[in-house]
Amino acid sequence: MSQAVCNETTFKGLKAYELRADKYSCVVVPALGGDVMRMRDEKLDMEIFRYRDDCTLDKINDSRVLWGLPTLYLPNRFDGGVLKTSDGCYKFPINEPKLGNCIHGWVHEREHEVVSVSAENGKAVIVLGYTFDESDEMFKSMPLKFKLTYTYTLSAEGLRQDIELENLSDKMLPVSLCTHTCINAPIVKGGKQEDMRLRVPAEKKCELNERSLPTERLLELDARDMQYKNGDMHPVLQDIDNDMYTACMNELDGKPFSGAVTTDVGTGRMIINEVSPEYRFWNMWNDKGVNGYFCPEPMTAMINCANLSLPREVTGYTEIAKGEKYSCWQSFTTR
Repeated sequence: MSQAVCNETTFKGLKAYELRADKYSCVVVPALGGDVMRMRDEKLDMEIFRYRDDCTLDKINDSRVLWGLPTLYLPNRFDGGVLKTSDGCYKFPINEPKLGNCIHGWVHEREHEVVSVSAENGKAVIVLGYTFDESDEMFKSMPLKFKLTYTYTLSAEGLRQDIELENLSDKMLPVSLCTHTCINAPIVKGGKQEDMRLRVPAEKKCELNERSLPTERLLELDARDMQYKNGDMHPVLQDIDNDMYTACMNELDGKPFSGAVTTDVGTGRMIINEVSPEYRFWNMWNDKGVNGYFCPEPMTAMINCANLSLPREVTGYTEIAKGEKYSCWQSFTTR
């Protein structure tokens, strides 16, 4: 068993933690929403998440969701900034004025607390926490206390992220989580973007309107959609703008598998992103496909989930009461 380490370091001048285990390394930055700003397979010289040596902190702060593995609470769009729960209605600032929506929440823009750091038995582990309360300016929009905990574990099996959301409020807490996963393109040093392929476990297409909100129609997959399911989708060098699907179980190595697979067909190298059953949707976006990355985003609930007339078993939207916890996980491995 190789030795695992978790050391304090810096990232663009900010306090950070570098985890190393077996062939993997990653950098976690508490001040940047607890984001994994970089992950590498050192043996195969693979860059997993979008990363640029010359990218400044100012550029990252211009749009936190476009770097690394940002985790979002209340992700994607809510119509008019409104979120209706079973016992409340909350109004958020419109931060997407062109479409009249609130997008991506605020948690990824907050500094997270380091709860613990450890390295033993071949695993490097860092636990981060974020508590939302009256001290946050967004509390006036949604006065519901909650706590988010991220546990990152790096080992010979790759990187695993465990998320736990706990309601500290007397009212029901809405639950919708996702990661705006920014996969580097190419993933292999010297690789070609045209060699990239993406497979996601698409079952039904979630039709969106001109404001990128669900029409509530679930469509059968057409020939283009099947490219995702079959692993033939070219995720860059073309514009992919919110292709959203309900998730199903696919196969990997002849076994049931829930997750996305990115392949460089020129080298055969792969990134395998397995997710827990709570992630019931996938949304794909690539910033017009010309910026060297793409985002296969696993989501626990549909866009605008709390406001839809569809039943919760369809939208994935749920709520938790005071003291209750909601958990989900995902992992990244390479080969």
